[in-house]
Amino acid sequence: MNTSVDAMAMDAERPRTPRVAPHATHKLKLLLRREFWEHKGGFFWAPIWAGGISLLLTLMALVVGEVAARRALASGKMQVDGEVMVNGLDLGMITSRMDAEDMRRLAGGIDLSMLTSSMWPMIVLGFVVFFYCLGSLYDERKDRSVLFWKSLPVSDRDTVLSKVASAVLVAPALAVAAWIATMFAFLVLVSGFVLAHGGNPLTLLWGPGSPLANAGVMIASIPVYAVWALPTVGWLMLCSSWARSKPFLWAIMIPVMAGIFISWFDVMNAVDLDSGWFWRNVVARALGGVFPGTWIDVANTDVLQLKRPGDMIHQGALLKTMYSVLATPQAWIGAVAGVAMIAASIRMRRWRDEG
Repeated sequence: MNTSVDAMAMDAERPRTPRVAPHATHKLKLLLRREFWEHKGGFFWAPIWAGGISLLLTLMALVVGEVAARRALASGKMQVDGEVMVNGLDLGMITSRMDAEDMRRLAGGIDLSMLTSSMWPMIVLGFVVFFYCLGSLYDERKDRSVLFWKSLPVSDRDTVLSKVASAVLVAPALAVAAWIATMFAFLVLVSGFVLAHGGNPLTLLWGPGSPLANAGVMIASIPVYAVWALPTVGWLMLCSSWARSKPFLWAIMIPVMAGIFISWFDVMNAVDLDSGWFWRNVVARALGGVFPGTWIDVANTDVLQLKRPGDMIHQGALLKTMYSVLATPQAWIGAVAGVAMIAASIRMRRWRDEG
């Protein structure tokens, strides 16, 4: 008994380490992890399934092309430089006759094929982010889970900002990773086709093509996407935090009806602008900014120099074209508007609940 009393006394006299509040970055990491696990199907699996479907379509195209080529060979209608191919399509023989200009064009075509055949994850990204933002604050009010999350020591600001970061950084990063994986899987798939026809994939695909440079360009596009998507993310989250029901209809109806009203009454003529300006810079930015590549209208496409097929895909030109968007007022005015709407969403979440 005395031993227990002495132990309790020693515990009472022992200096206690003060409890330190968790760091803000640790809290944000936990919130991001929560958003990922709650929306893993859209963030993670949707781009992967999209890439898989694009690979399946590529495989089907190769099979159909192989069947068509064999039928042409059987009928004696397939010729290369006037010579009838009898023993099958020999890619090694064909490429041996290509000069430097032909190889340069081949490299451009390979890079273009890598980009276009692997774009499905990026297209799916736009739909995933659109509907994620639209339901990010509305769904938690609908199922009353907002009452639970507000009982935790997490501010409305941190909660909303974690959702914004998930939309403009986490989701694009995962989609780009799926795009890169799809691109390399596409090259492996086509390499099998090249090997089956007497070609060397290292000299015909991997050498002329620039898969690593393409991957670098896609990774570098994430900051541009984040800035360009801010007005759409802000608008959708504002509708999600404000609408009592059917946030999708409100998010679509308000900008579209405003565009129709301005077009009917020529309101923009008062500031020497046409109604098309409003549709491009307000309606399209409010609804379509989360889709990659929608910034091409304001990008400086002159640096692409689309005069020759071999110049079609040049990674340096693509990078300059993308980052030229950040030098335009449309990008930063939209970003400021997006930040203002996100701030309004934070304020709205503080008191807008169904309880």
